[in-house]
Amino acid sequence: MTVVFQTTSPGEAQVRVALVARGKADLLVHRVSSRGLAHGDALWYVTRDRQEANVRICFVSEGMAEVCICFVDSLGEAGWQRPRPPRINLR
Repeated sequence: MTVVFQTTSPGEAQVRVALVARGKADLLVHRVSSRGLAHGDALWYVTRDRQEANVRICFVSEGMAEVCICFVDSLGEAGWQRPRPPRINLR
């Protein structure tokens, strides 16, 4: 399950993420409305409570990112578009 807290500090983040156009994305992400619907790497529940999150991300430029994402509207579209980098753990 991916419960995400967005930090503004790259040093505090566990994963540095760039928001890019769909064709450049490594991962297509769908935001879900409740924690219980979060699943795998691609279905994110975003929380404002740092303690509730299991991963902290920071949005950075594409050149500094460990993974590039694009938010999609449909649950069925969500998933990895390229092989998952071994270091990236979003769960």
